[in-house]
Formats: sequence, structure tokens, C-alpha cells
Amino acid sequence: MASAEELRAMRRAIALSAHGLGTTSPNPPVGCVILNANGEPIAEGYHVRKGEAHAEGNALRAAGSAARGGTAVVTLEPCNHVGRAPACRQLLIDAGIARVVMAVIDPTSRGEGGVAALRAAGLSVETDVLADEALLVLGPWRSALETSRPTVTWSYALGSDGITGALDRVPSAAGLRSSVDAVLHDDGRIEEGAPGSHGPGMVTVPSGPLDLNHVGTLSELYAGGVRSLLVDGSPQLAPLLLAGDFIGEIIAYLHDPGPSSALPGTGDELLLPAGFRILEVNRSSGYVQVRGQRIRM
Repeated sequence: MASAEELRAMRRAIALSAHGLGTTSPNPPVGCVILNANGEPIAEGYHVRKGEAHAEGNALRAAGSAARGGTAVVTLEPCNHVGRAPACRQLLIDAGIARVVMAVIDPTSRGEGGVAALRAAGLSVETDVLADEALLVLGPWRSALETSRPTVTWSYALGSDGITGALDRVPSAAGLRSSVDAVLHDDGRIEEGAPGSHGPGMVTVPSGPLDLNHVGTLSELYAGGVRSLLVDGSPQLAPLLLAGDFIGEIIAYLHDPGPSSALPGTGDELLLPAGFRILEVNRSSGYVQVRGQRIRM
């Protein structure tokens, strides 16, 4: 069972891992906290982009020799293969880590997996620690793996002129693009969420408009390294994604109409489409932000 200090460290690692959202794909966003042999936090790290050090490597580098006999608290099972970065399970073993606490098992792990390799080397291993909380960050990446297409979020502003894009209209919405791999605009144009953030060649998107009438387009984006897609506005394109059951989350911005106002009466643009439920509501700079999630039966 994870200790109270390990649980606190895991929540720190989960929050830390979100610094990699929008930059790590096709790799997952992972965070790691190192506790010394006395259970005291001494170092942390997260993964920035493919080809660079993983979370465990960054955390161990900061910890140095103080990691020996300590505990690594990591949001995803340490990788068990050598690629552009060393195998994280071997880095942990070589650093003299005695215990590894992890949240989510890596579905892409090679061979018997990182857990088996760590246990075979004599390390104590605890799994499934705060997994549900870790999936708040890792969930889109894992869902994309399961479907072989990006997870899709639809953002829009809703005012007297109907549904429009939110990124350029709502000040507080501008940050949405930094947490996704690609953004689809009203005109069908698609671009990286934060251009250049993945490093050269890690994520590729079409140079022309995206044809959503071709269902395989999402699979092509996935093949190009895109694991999360934000559809901004796009009242003509979004219904195609809705009809295909591809949109899992909606972030809607409801403009303040004043304390007393008439509605058009059609009900088509009240707030969320049918099949979605409200998860979170916040007030922000003249708008109310509503986060909705598709209802799965």
C-alpha cells in the first residue's frame, strides 16, 4: 500500500506531467517525483518531447546519488525498451532505487513489461496508485492508442450570433491550444496546437483543409503523431464528428447575455448537444465556461 507521502508525491507527479501536454506526442505526458531513503521528496522531472529524456531520467538527474535506496513515484509504468531515450526501468535500477510507485500500466510496454523487469531486479513495486487521477492527464493518450485516432475536443463560443470559434474570441480560451497536438479551424485548416513544440518531424498535419467526409482522415492524423485534436468553432465540420461519435469532450463558452434576454426558440444552440453532460462550470471574463463530456451508456 502506498504511504501518505507517496500519495502526495503522486499527486505532485500528476500535476507535473501536465507540463508535457501538447508537446510529448506521440509519447505520453509523464511526471516523476523521487523520494530519498527517508521518504523525503528530493527531485522531480517530466517528459517534454519524444527523443528527449523521459520523466524518470530527468528526475534521477536532479536527484543524483541521493536517489540510492529511495523511491520513484511515476505516473506511468517505466518503459522497458531502448529507443531515442534509455529504458527507464534500467535507469531506476542503475540509480539504486529501492521502490517504484506507479499509477498507470503502460499498454505499449515491450516484453514482460517494466514492472516485471523491476521486480526481477529486486525492487519493490506498487501499481495502480491514484490511477484514475493520473488518467486525467494520460487519458487522451491512452484513448488514442485504443482507437488509433486522436481524442477530439470541441471548443466554441456561444452568443447571439450562434456558434463561433473560441480561441480568438474568448481571452481565457487561448490557452486551450497549448494542451493539444493539433487544432482544426472553421475553414478546415489544421495546424499544430503550439507550432514547433513537438520538435521537427514528431507530429505532421496536412497542409491543406481537412476533409472530414473521409473518415480515415482521423486515422491519418494519428499516423502523423497526433494524439489530441481541438476543433474550434467549425459549426459545419463539428456535426460530422458528432455524428461519427468522435467528439468526447466539449468546452463551451456562454457569453453573458445580461440578466434578462430572449431566446430564439429553436433550442438548437442552447448550450451542449444531446448526449453530453456538464462536468464543470466556471465564470471567466464575460463568459461562463462549461466543460461537457459525452454520456457513455
